Amino acid sequence: MTGALHHVELWTHDLSEVGPGWDWLFDALGWVKADDGWASGRIWTHRDGTYLVLEQSRDVRGNHHDRRDPGLNHLALSLDAPQHLDRLRAEAGAHGWSELFGADYPHAGGPDHTALFLENGQGFEVEIVCPH
Repeated sequence: MTGALHHVELWTHDLSEVGPGWDWLFDALGWVKADDGWASGRIWTHRDGTYLVLEQSRDVRGNHHDRRDPGLNHLALSLDAPQHLDRLRAEAGAHGWSELFGADYPHAGGPDHTALFLENGQGFEVEIVCPH
């Protein structure tokens, strides 16, 4: 099976700072982490074939992503088991993620949209979307 999106590559200035949080998130969403021994990056693959790369690069300028600048605002990822959204919300802080728009959870995207919005310490936002 092949997804419409082939892959996304995110750069970080410090993989050790944010890698564990991404590991937790993708594991919780059912993505599989490649075990390739790559010291400066990680790759996770979804069952539809889409994959995400997180790479620490010496070419990175700055140490914080601002989703309000031109470029990537956020990643929106699906959660096939909506009953787990509250668990992700409860566990996120222990894994380096803070909640965005918490006062409007789980409908910060509107009354017909169920999602959890998270941000990590480097400013990357992830929206975990549940089907209706």
